[in-house]
Amino acid sequence: MKQFSLRLDKKQQRPVVLLKGALTALLDTGAFIPVWTDNEGILTDVLGGKLVKKGVPFIGFGGVAYGNLYQVTIEVGDLVFPNMHIVANDELDTSYNLILSATMFQSLIYEVDDKNHKFNVTIPDSESNVRNLRIEDSNGRLHILCHSA
Repeated sequence: MKQFSLRLDKKQQRPVVLLKGALTALLDTGAFIPVWTDNEGILTDVLGGKLVKKGVPFIGFGGVAYGNLYQVTIEVGDLVFPNMHIVANDELDTSYNLILSATMFQSLIYEVDDKNHKFNVTIPDSESNVRNLRIEDSNGRLHILCHSA
């Protein structure tokens, strides 16, 4: 098993993890899909994201929203998500760059250590640190596929 920890932003009341490149991400165990909440220019120009499809509907507690679907490589500590699908919606007023969904950590062991301000992840021997996450459309419904590479 491999383990790693990331720091949580102490100034936030919710679990916001600090990533490489000064990016911050909300850990949302209720989220079904990862969402980019910042300017799409950062996603394309800085992170090299590629537009896949415009105007993709997705559902949250606020109802149906629309965003653009991108492919981008994201690193979350030792986890690498090559060509990961992410929906971009900059209409959300957030203090972080993206929302990490629980589906990204499928088959992993993870915990939010609020006392010590850490996000701890254990990668079992049967899993890889390279993760494949895809959003697929099936009859108008989004489906998430995530597994080890």
